[in-house]
Amino acid sequence: MKTRLFGNYVVYGIFFSVIVSCVSKQEISVLKYYEYDQGLPLEDSITILSDSLDYVLSAVEYTSVHNKRVTGLLSVPKSTEPLPVIILLHGLGDRKTVDYVDAGHDYFVKSGLAVLRIDIANHGDRQEHDYDFDLTEGYRYWTRDIITQTVFDLRRSIDFLDTRKEVAPERIGFFGISLGGIIGTIFCSIDQRVKAPVIALAGGNLSLMFGLDAFSEDTKDFFSVIDPINFVEQISPRPLLMINSANDEIIAPLTSKLLFKKANEPKQIIWYPSKHRDLPIEKAYPESIKWFQKQL
Repeated sequence: MKTRLFGNYVVYGIFFSVIVSCVSKQEISVLKYYEYDQGLPLEDSITILSDSLDYVLSAVEYTSVHNKRVTGLLSVPKSTEPLPVIILLHGLGDRKTVDYVDAGHDYFVKSGLAVLRIDIANHGDRQEHDYDFDLTEGYRYWTRDIITQTVFDLRRSIDFLDTRKEVAPERIGFFGISLGGIIGTIFCSIDQRVKAPVIALAGGNLSLMFGLDAFSEDTKDFFSVIDPINFVEQISPRPLLMINSANDEIIAPLTSKLLFKKANEPKQIIWYPSKHRDLPIEKAYPESIKWFQKQL
């Protein structure tokens, strides 16, 4: 898959006061966009891949909205009681088994947390086309659909988890990184079943990719259903943890600050002196585990 890692996502300080004033209320609630028929058959399957001393790893599939098949991996530590479960989502151009996701999986499982990993739409096992992921030109509506479809897929993942007696559906956390964090902010905002979101390397005000055209009605309409800034307030009163890189060259730190500012309490943000691809996961994952253990 060819990718453009939000390369045009550059924000200048002169926009700051304009940005804040232009985050307006939507005339029609964007929250309603992600409503769906929860009773649709999941047509799910689960196949054990390995059964070690520590946990059981299974391949899962289920049917999402728009009749899309979702593939995932469910890891459940050995326990006699239902366990809290973390939904773990990768970034742009990657897959559910990419190294930094595998690392997070290992941290969580060793801490006694079940983990569900899925592929973002048109990623990993689900890739259908090799189009450029680009919200500014080319197949921009196709690109937007990848984001919206994955929000539905995540909501359906909780429907799936509701059927599993080995996990506790009332103790669901989320960890999403980069594009996974952007998508996850929307998902956690609209689905109250997620009790503790952790959003890493994500920001709001996606329309700023359009520069001076960012504030046109057409641009705001296009981004209305995929901009985390329009959703993040809804996470409260559930707790939100954000993890960011102070020298991020992909997701401008200002946009992360704006997203955090828009979120309601309770909330916390952690900054590391790193770039986007150099986030110290050996610190970020243990911090998120402490967060999940406290909140779940």
